[in-house]
Amino acid sequence: MMIAGTHDSALMVLSILIAMAASYTALDLASRTRASTGLARKAWLGTSAVAMGGGIWAMHFVGMLAFSVPGMEVSYDLGLTLLSLALAIGATGLSFMLVSRAEGSLPLLLASGLLMGLGIVAMHYVGMAAMKMPADLRHARLWVAVAVLIAIGAATVALWLSVQVSRMPMRACAAVVMGFAVSGMHYAGMQGAAFTAHSNVDAAHGWSSLNQVTLALAVATSTFLILFLSLVAAMFDRRFALLAEREAVALRESRERFRALYQRTPLPLHSLDAEGRIEDVTEAWLGLMGYGRDEVVGRPLINFMTEASARQFMHQDWPALLKAGELREVEYRVVTRAGDFRDVLASARVERAEEGGLLRVLGGLADVTERRRTEEALRQSQKIESIGQLTGGVAHDFNNLLAVVMGNLELLRKRLPEDPKAAALLENALQGVRRGASLTQRLLAFARKQNLTPSAVDVPDLVRGMAEMLRRSIGPMVRIDTHFPLELPPAHVDANQLELAVLNLAVNARDAMPEGGTLTISADQAELAPGASEGLKPGRYVLLSVTDTGMGMDAATLARAAEPFFTTKGIGKGTGLGLPMAQGLAAQSGGRLLLRSELGRGTTCEIWLPAAEPEPRGEAAVSAPPVPAPPTPLSILVVDDDALVLANSVAMLEDLGHRVVPASSGAEALAQLGAGHDFDLVVTDQVMPGITGMQLVAALRTLHPGMPVLLVSGYADLPAEAQGHVLRLGKPFDQAALAQAVAAATQPTGARIIALDERRITGPRAG
Repeated sequence: MMIAGTHDSALMVLSILIAMAASYTALDLASRTRASTGLARKAWLGTSAVAMGGGIWAMHFVGMLAFSVPGMEVSYDLGLTLLSLALAIGATGLSFMLVSRAEGSLPLLLASGLLMGLGIVAMHYVGMAAMKMPADLRHARLWVAVAVLIAIGAATVALWLSVQVSRMPMRACAAVVMGFAVSGMHYAGMQGAAFTAHSNVDAAHGWSSLNQVTLALAVATSTFLILFLSLVAAMFDRRFALLAEREAVALRESRERFRALYQRTPLPLHSLDAEGRIEDVTEAWLGLMGYGRDEVVGRPLINFMTEASARQFMHQDWPALLKAGELREVEYRVVTRAGDFRDVLASARVERAEEGGLLRVLGGLADVTERRRTEEALRQSQKIESIGQLTGGVAHDFNNLLAVVMGNLELLRKRLPEDPKAAALLENALQGVRRGASLTQRLLAFARKQNLTPSAVDVPDLVRGMAEMLRRSIGPMVRIDTHFPLELPPAHVDANQLELAVLNLAVNARDAMPEGGTLTISADQAELAPGASEGLKPGRYVLLSVTDTGMGMDAATLARAAEPFFTTKGIGKGTGLGLPMAQGLAAQSGGRLLLRSELGRGTTCEIWLPAAEPEPRGEAAVSAPPVPAPPTPLSILVVDDDALVLANSVAMLEDLGHRVVPASSGAEALAQLGAGHDFDLVVTDQVMPGITGMQLVAALRTLHPGMPVLLVSGYADLPAEAQGHVLRLGKPFDQAALAQAVAAATQPTGARIIALDERRITGPRAG
């Protein structure tokens, strides 16, 4: 006999609420699954499966308990009941796992929905099969199909929502819809169930027994408790995750601030790992080395050092750093990306973990390249100063010897018979002395002890006079060409300084042509109109050019070529002062220095000098001028510490008819004057031990006011009181110059200085 069952309305509502709560909990837990990784992700995935599958099973079981058949007592098979629970949880868990890996794949989502839907249907019908009652159960195919479709559709939607829904209101709405859908699937299945009672069943009475209601409430209570605890766990996990995220964000921002501060510090800093590889560097470090960050991070620091510095770092300094924990100002040479060498001082400190392991090495570099270059340039300039002092001393002594030779040759010429051949030989000897005098002038100019004043200089004559010195300075591999126009005005410049500038430019040109080449020295003139050039006055200029066929300079080197101490030569091979000296000479003379150069096409140095009016030039005398005879013999005291020079001066003065008393020192001269001797003139050397020439002059002005004094010296750096107040005679001197100086000293209107050019010395130009 076919019988129809009834449902307890309260339990039906309870089952629907269970379905809604399970759906909400599953959606909430699914959000934790998406936010987790590793084991936590798997744990939340399993919890979601238990919540959804267990909740659906609880809804199904409470719904089954809500069903009763009049006159029948219903019980449940424990094994099939547990199997239905396992099917619900297993199908739900597997579907959640698949959809979590789908990453938006629609086919995989549909497959997961089909699997979960069929699992729920299987759970439903296995659960109904677990019912034990005195009746036979059949299912209408139509309602079975409806239940299957509802289950698959609800499962698919649930899985889609699990990866989409994140906000609480949306989860609540989705949970309501899912609760009704899942409950609808259950009650659609129950609608298609038909029961045929056995013959002994009393169909007149039927109700839900107290045991069914109690069991339903127990299942519902347990389910709600489990779902509530799951939601509480998710809430705390979400809170902890939020706090952890905030801490991570704060830590990340702190690290970024520190990294930005570290990288933007103006110091070239770096950090190394335990193997000496670069972990991070500052912008200043990258600027020093010329690399990009991606080009240096991960590479060993020694990759940026020279071979010698890398060996020193690896074999000596790195082990010492790891042992001592600190390294201070160790010098290395590094190579920039452009291939330039930089001298740096490196300091480093080891950072260790609490257990003592090495975390990193923090270090920094200090670029001392310019300091080293300046120190080397200073050493070179000190060498030059020492050479200059030595040169000045040698030139002084050589001047004394030349004075002796010149004086004795002139005296000898007077005593030789009229023999043309002997006179020619004597004249050659005198010419050699004069050329030696010219050499000493150049040496004194180099030592800065020659009187340097601008004058009208014939540039072609000056360069020709330097020909031999230039050839000796630049060697045989360089050919010298000169090109001068016929009508070239003289330049207003110091001749000695100009010679030194030309010599420096020639030496620079030689160094730029290591394989040999051609050095061209030429001159021209230019007329500048007002406003034609900044820094130069309008007027005529003489342009002296020194051009080589060497390697030339690039734009960066050319821009710094005239800087003091800047040199591209090796250590100890150049001071970087040649071009600055030439530039200074041109500027002080009212001109300028221009440089033109290209790599591989040589260099031209052009000195612009103001033109001077030509000075009248007399014919060069082949023999010495006649010596003027003094009107009356004079009594002269001659003072010199050099016995040869003293004897020579005495001999020339006696030959002029004067009475001469020699003194070998300033003290002896004062003793002669104190003994009552009456002298018309005192001729004294400047550089003497004990009492110098100027000190003797000061004593004479106190003890013998009005006593004429002639100061003999080859130096120009005399005390300030000697300038313009004492008559000077430059060494070496001939008898004519001596006679002229004596006459000038005894006549108040005479000249104050007797220069070498005034004596019309023939031969090469006198420095």
